[in-house]
Parts: sequence; structure tokens; C-alpha cells
Amino acid sequence: MPFVRIDALRADGERLDALGRAVQDALVETIGIPPDDRFQVLTSHDGVNSTLRYGTYYGVRRDDDIVYVAITLRSGRTDEQKQALYRRIAELAQEYAGTEPRNVFVLLTENTSSDWSLGNGVAQYLAPA
Repeated sequence: MPFVRIDALRADGERLDALGRAVQDALVETIGIPPDDRFQVLTSHDGVNSTLRYGTYYGVRRDDDIVYVAITLRSGRTDEQKQALYRRIAELAQEYAGTEPRNVFVLLTENTSSDWSLGNGVAQYLAPA
């Protein structure tokens, strides 16, 4: 069960929705996440009261169309699966939202089953005590 946070600069609701769909579809296609396993926080920053900063690290020329995608999920995916996920997110962000792949910054954080409670104060992924 991934938890996804997407931050974009001056994105309207339509663009945020498109970016959320791009990430969800990529998760389903590349690492087998169930389609209804969708938990996302989509945030637009106005550039004044809240904003995003970026540089040209690794020679990538980013601009104000930058999108940060932070995904937290349980560990267990191969490096190849992760690479496929990053590539597919960038492809679908361009297709669905018009975001150039150079502006798609993805951070994947892995954890263990005990790090999740899906509601009711229970760690559902742990075996019953």
C-alpha cells in the first residue's frame, strides 16, 4: 500500500488530478499495486505563501513546472521495478498532465509492515497477536 504525496507549483485541480492518476497508473502497471489502493495527498503551491525550490543537480534543467512525487511503501521491490516505476511516472505525467519528464522528481521511501496502520489503530499487515 503506497502513500503518495504530490507537490506542484501553481497547479489547478485538473492538473493535480492528472498527476495523481499518472502516479497511480504507473504503480499499478509496474509494481502490481491494486487499482483501488489509492492514498494520495495532492498539493498545489501558489509560489508566494508556499513554493517549491529546485536546482539543476545532475545536469537536469528543471523549471517552474517541477513536480515532486514522494512515495512511501513497504520494501521488497527490485531496482529494475523501481526504474520502471520512475520511467512510467515520467511518461504518464507528460501524457496526462503535460509535464516534461525532466520536471518529474520522484522519491521512494521504503519501510516495513509494522510501520502501517490503515485505520482503527491497528497494524493490519502484522499477524494477529
